[in-house]
Amino acid sequence: MHSTSKGVALAFLAYILFSCCDACVKALGKSMSIYEIAFFITVASLSTFGFSRAESESWREIFRLKRPGLIFIRAGTGIAAGLLGTYSFITLPFAEAYSVLFLMPAFATMLSIPILGEKVGWRRWSAVAIGFAGVLLVVRPGFRELHLGHLTAAFAAVFSAGGLIALRMLGTTEKRISVLGVTYASAILFNAILMIPTFKWPRAEDFAVIGVGGVLAGFAQIAMLIATKLAPPNRTAPAQYSQILSAVALGAIFFGEYPDAIAIVGMVLVVLSGLITFLREEQLHGWSARTLWMRNRSVG
Repeated sequence: MHSTSKGVALAFLAYILFSCCDACVKALGKSMSIYEIAFFITVASLSTFGFSRAESESWREIFRLKRPGLIFIRAGTGIAAGLLGTYSFITLPFAEAYSVLFLMPAFATMLSIPILGEKVGWRRWSAVAIGFAGVLLVVRPGFRELHLGHLTAAFAAVFSAGGLIALRMLGTTEKRISVLGVTYASAILFNAILMIPTFKWPRAEDFAVIGVGGVLAGFAQIAMLIATKLAPPNRTAPAQYSQILSAVALGAIFFGEYPDAIAIVGMVLVVLSGLITFLREEQLHGWSARTLWMRNRSVG
């Protein structure tokens, strides 16, 4: 198989593994707080952290930061997106949560105007409109009851977009190990503090799910890193939209969730919006080469 084809295949595998990790998160929501879930999944994913280090980087470079402000903004937005997304997975149907979370490209487009001073043309504004139309078909406010999970998913998308903007501003100025290391350390410390007041030791079966989810997340990150080495980022990045299909399948198999025809049409529009945004961003800025190695949502 050609190296580019291998890279694209690995990208699809990576996003399937990310979705499976998110399914583990949803399953843990019945017995654990969101802070405990984020803490233990992140700790479990550290088992593969060593494989994420580039050969040219050393462990001592984790906290050698050239632009610490942006690094910690990236970590903070990642933590917020992770916690809000976790709550959404727990309280909403799996595919529905993904549909709202996939508004991230639309929010990134809007944030790029005041933060990066970009001019957004009619193509990207059309993609934003298509994305919101798709989410409206999935959620159907006024026809179905809205939940707090819908709001947290929307804010998770906003924070993910903020993290993406921070990565675009960082460009190649920071080592990969620095961005990942600070994100991991910050997530563990923050969630460890917040889970103390209501902490309960996970059950034995919960530890099994935690281990599986953490290892899946770690190997997904590794698969994504290898994919970007084998294939151009603009070939591997669109694979992330396959997560909608994974979410539908996992939701049906493990949680008995079956989206109706209208919701499926909405999901297709959300994916179309993201792809249009990605292709236009790639044409204008080539941002995927700088940001694809780092998952949009936080660790865990």
